[in-house]
Amino acid sequence: MTMSSVTRIEGRVVPVRGNDIDTDRIIPARYLRCVTFDGLGEHAFEDDRKGGGHPFDDPRFQGASVLVANRNFGCGSSREHAPQSLMRWGIRVVVGESFAEIFRGNCTAMGIPCVTAEEKDVLLLMEAVEVEPGQAVTVDLRTKTVTYGDRTVKIQIPDSARSQLLEGAWDATGQLLEGVDAVRATAMRLPYVDGFK
Repeated sequence: MTMSSVTRIEGRVVPVRGNDIDTDRIIPARYLRCVTFDGLGEHAFEDDRKGGGHPFDDPRFQGASVLVANRNFGCGSSREHAPQSLMRWGIRVVVGESFAEIFRGNCTAMGIPCVTAEEKDVLLLMEAVEVEPGQAVTVDLRTKTVTYGDRTVKIQIPDSARSQLLEGAWDATGQLLEGVDAVRATAMRLPYVDGFK
């Protein structure tokens, strides 16, 4: 098994406006009891969507792989279910003004970059895709840019997260599985591990 690097994501955008959108809003707490993450995508923002008019229900934004958010996106409890639900809805990258650190870490561990841009640039991107929803947006981690139409915006991402994504080293479970023989050999040398197979 070889992990894939994440260098460039191109796709349509779904803009989700509002500051401090927490993980309880991204995926309601009642879905934390699930045994697997299968099917979580259909429940992303479920309670917010009940009122109608949510971007995740807007036909103009269906099939989007780029989510654009405002400030402090993913705050609140540290549930992995929130980025899992976004990924299973189809999101491959999140562009925002800022992120809760645990949310950003959970996303990185799933191969979903969380990149930041200046507030004015985020608002301009949201406005542009609301006017012309089908336009392609490219997020490039190598050049640290977001490009849409004739506009290119600088983005930021922590060096450690960027390196993990570019090198394909974001999947810790995958790394363990790739090195299963080394894990076994180490375990066999430990005096407190008995019968490791």
